[in-house]
Amino acid sequence: MSLLEIKNLSFEAANKKILENIQLTVDEGDFLSITGPSGSGKSTLLKIIATISSKTSGEFFYNGKPIESYEPTEYRKEVSYCFQSPVLFGETVKDNLAFPYTIREMKFDETKAVEYLKTVGLPEEYLDKTINSLSGGEKQRIALIRNVLFQPKILLLDEVTSALDEENRQIIWKWLQDMRQKTKMTILMISHNEEEAALADKHIHIVTGKIVGKGGAENGFTS
Repeated sequence: MSLLEIKNLSFEAANKKILENIQLTVDEGDFLSITGPSGSGKSTLLKIIATISSKTSGEFFYNGKPIESYEPTEYRKEVSYCFQSPVLFGETVKDNLAFPYTIREMKFDETKAVEYLKTVGLPEEYLDKTINSLSGGEKQRIALIRNVLFQPKILLLDEVTSALDEENRQIIWKWLQDMRQKTKMTILMISHNEEEAALADKHIHIVTGKIVGKGGAENGFTS
């Protein structure tokens, strides 16, 4: 049984088709890259999978059950979405990294948060930094940490390294690969960076709302 199964999924907004008849299956442990030109519907697809947006038609199953059968809050603990332009809240980095513990009514594990900060190239002192003092790349890294402090079953990444320089982009790539090797975390990643997209095992290419190519890391795309 596939972890995710999407059948004939379409999405419309303002009488315009954004996605049309999407067919996609994702198995546990897959690393899938989603490529395509800007405006092709890539982010919309991830938002539907994250239940931030709702499909117009078609079927969408998670662990063999229709998405409509899941309580949204519980589902989002297992399927976590990282925005390209992250939304941070509260006043400090600590406020954001404590949030996953707060919603689970657990004590904040500051040691783990500091470890993750250091892993992505940020020192311990960043815990007390105000969110308004962070650069775009720092905000992306904080948001990514917030999403994986409790490892999701599926991690959805929407251009999450776009604001990083090459050195820090490589740090994030290595971190994601290390996490994936240690676990069965499934990753769906949108990227315009060819080197980044090549990290994935499977690929789909979307143009004007349709999947026009699928492939594995070893054999490129097929129509």
